[in-house]
Amino acid sequence: MERLASRVILSSGIGRVFLAMLAGALAVLAQAPFFVILAPFVSFTLLVWLIDGATGRAGAGMIRRRLPAFMIGWWFGFGYFLAGLWWLGAAFLVEADEFAWLMPLGIIGLPAFLAVYFGFATLVARLFWSEGAGRICALAASFGLFEWLRAFLFTGFPWNAIGYAVMPVPLLMQSAGAIGLWAVTTLAVFVFATPALFGTRRGLVPGVAFALVLAAAHVGYGAFVLSRPAPAALDPALPIRIVQPVIDQAKKLDDAERGRIFEEHLALSAAAPAEGRPKPKIIVWPETSIPFILTLNPDALVRIADVLEDGQVLIAGAVRSEDAGPGLPPRYYNSVYVIDDRGQIVAAADKVHLVPFGEYLPFESLLQEAGLQALAASMPGGYSSAPAHQPLTLPGGKVFYPLICYEAIFPDEIEATTATTDALLNITNDGWFGKTPGPFQHFHQAQLRAVETGLPLIRVANTGVSAVVTARGDVVDGLQLDAKGFVDVDLPAKEPRPIPHPWQTRGFLIGCALMLLIALYTRKQST
Repeated sequence: MERLASRVILSSGIGRVFLAMLAGALAVLAQAPFFVILAPFVSFTLLVWLIDGATGRAGAGMIRRRLPAFMIGWWFGFGYFLAGLWWLGAAFLVEADEFAWLMPLGIIGLPAFLAVYFGFATLVARLFWSEGAGRICALAASFGLFEWLRAFLFTGFPWNAIGYAVMPVPLLMQSAGAIGLWAVTTLAVFVFATPALFGTRRGLVPGVAFALVLAAAHVGYGAFVLSRPAPAALDPALPIRIVQPVIDQAKKLDDAERGRIFEEHLALSAAAPAEGRPKPKIIVWPETSIPFILTLNPDALVRIADVLEDGQVLIAGAVRSEDAGPGLPPRYYNSVYVIDDRGQIVAAADKVHLVPFGEYLPFESLLQEAGLQALAASMPGGYSSAPAHQPLTLPGGKVFYPLICYEAIFPDEIEATTATTDALLNITNDGWFGKTPGPFQHFHQAQLRAVETGLPLIRVANTGVSAVVTARGDVVDGLQLDAKGFVDVDLPAKEPRPIPHPWQTRGFLIGCALMLLIALYTRKQST
């Protein structure tokens, strides 16, 4: 182990770059759908040794002295995000004649940008570097902080946060409910990087001991939570139907297919439940499942009323238009409607966090002059965003908190609590990404939001993965990728969480500060 560490530390040139990229790419194997938990142990061990050797030339300026540490993190991050996000390229092929030339922006440009966060993480960690376990503290705290910053800087994109790697199953998800994703991410990096101590020996005993305590606490807390009695089922039960139509994305964009697509959704909604199951009270369709502007098509509302039986409610994703004023083009919103059995829209909410370049163009006037338009928005100018999340109050009083598409990956933006909300509702259309890891990664991240909030999750996707998830992260029932059909299931009960999210974030920041202080102390002790 010491010989291997020495070779990595002393590596140079293209071999060093390749090793950093390979280590980053390997770490993605711990994310959905693979969950190879051993992969990041190798990745972060190599990263520690690479940082050990990331020293600038003697007498160089401040930037040049720090640049090697930044570049190691950047190459590690580039490998991580390239391997974890390559499937984004599938979206550019849906309308290949118009967007295929932009594919490098998605599969190379975005990873190159996101890798900057990892570059700064290793740079900051190197400032606190020492020869013992203190450097593991520095790396963990720095990665935790920059993963947290990745969630909101430049609109945010916390996809495949490192902490998800240690939460593949409900037993290992419960820590997120207690301390939050970012604290789990920080502690996960510490555990993943601890084997590097075997290569240099200094700080081995305290470092390994702390890592073992963290791992035991992670598993033990999960076992404790799952051993407690589950919350009592709702009385009366609330039967829900989730509809997964599996509509090819190219057909969704075809005007000639819109009527057939609408009727296909209605047919799945009207199908008889399995023997012994009651008829659903709530039927849920995916994001943009209504293939036209509903308020401009009153006949569609009549058709919905014809299909819904007394007391049934339809929740469906749709594009909503709004008059912007005289002489101005209408504004469009990616929305969700609640429609009752009389065909009346009784509640609605618009998407708040839009996808840059997918649903709107940053620097719109400049980029439109260059011939660009938003990838997933079929109308000029793309979508407008709502100012705030609007909970949906259903007939009967239940309150659902809507998360449209990738809004489910932003834990810090979800304000739903068990005191005011009965369930999270995530509607999405992952049909853009085909049979790739993307839809599985998306589902796994949404699944964790249920555990963090203590609320059951109703997730409905056009092509999958669709499921109803309990507040403890268990999948009650669902449909896998490309499985056309519906599932009828009773809404699970909610379960209060011990620590509110704002306090979890404060605790995470205090913990990172303490780890950096430990790293600083050990650095001073070694000099």
